[in-house]
Amino acid sequence: MELRHLRHFVALAEEEHFGRAAERVFVVQQALSNSIRNLEDEVGVPLVLRTTRRVQLTPAGQEFLVGARATLALAAQTVERARRAARGEVGRLSVGFVGGLAFGGLPEIVRRFRELYPNVSVDLRELTAQEQEAALRGGQIDVGLMLLPVRDPALESRALWRQPLVAALPAAHPLARKRRLKISDLAPEPFVFFPRQIRATYFDQVMRWCASAGFTPHVVQEAIEVPTLLSLVAAGVGVFLPIEFFSRLSLPGVVYRPVEDAPIVEIVAVWRRGEGKSPVVRAFLAVAEEVLGGAENTTVQP
Repeated sequence: MELRHLRHFVALAEEEHFGRAAERVFVVQQALSNSIRNLEDEVGVPLVLRTTRRVQLTPAGQEFLVGARATLALAAQTVERARRAARGEVGRLSVGFVGGLAFGGLPEIVRRFRELYPNVSVDLRELTAQEQEAALRGGQIDVGLMLLPVRDPALESRALWRQPLVAALPAAHPLARKRRLKISDLAPEPFVFFPRQIRATYFDQVMRWCASAGFTPHVVQEAIEVPTLLSLVAAGVGVFLPIEFFSRLSLPGVVYRPVEDAPIVEIVAVWRRGEGKSPVVRAFLAVAEEVLGGAENTTVQP
């Protein structure tokens, strides 16, 4: 039994006339008649009563019509679902992200993606960059969002957002009275920062920047999360060098100041090599680029 047989039968049942039904499905009348006869042979019972004036369904035909319509509707839905999947409009997507992006970038990306693709189920997982790389290789996530460059040949990446580092200072600190700092201004200050094993590339980038100004930061307190580090700044424990979008975090007792010649940190999307052709992954990357491209011009300034 083929779908065209069901289409021919439904058309005949609704038109109650072989000629009109044949025109509706774009076949000659004889072909339609043969199709209905073949259908009846396969079902094994008469479905249609043929008279000179009109076509009527047998009781078996009336019952068959209900199922035929349901089958055709399901087939149409199945075809449309496949087409939507090919466009990235349905499916599942697992996204890893570093915790800092929850304060800028990630909420906007997810909100926009869900607006455009409401039938894609998005699973968000907070992971370090190293954990994301392992999860990507193992197939636990489809896309990663991180701040670190990716050198694994099994992974591909694309820069989405470029952000400079800024200085986070206690509000009562004398340097807070300046509108812009030099990195050398921070040389005598105690620092709070990530442990190197948690943010190795970020840590090394900051250390090289400070070394170029002739000093090594004196880190007096370490913490894993940005909000914790900013809380330490507010308490006067030390200064911190976060990425600019963290200046969106308006914590009492913390001020942010731009620093001359600050390094630029790239926020990147990462996926398994070859998976970039996945429609859902492509759709997510397009939304991320759209959102973060606009965000570059709307970063909150201190």
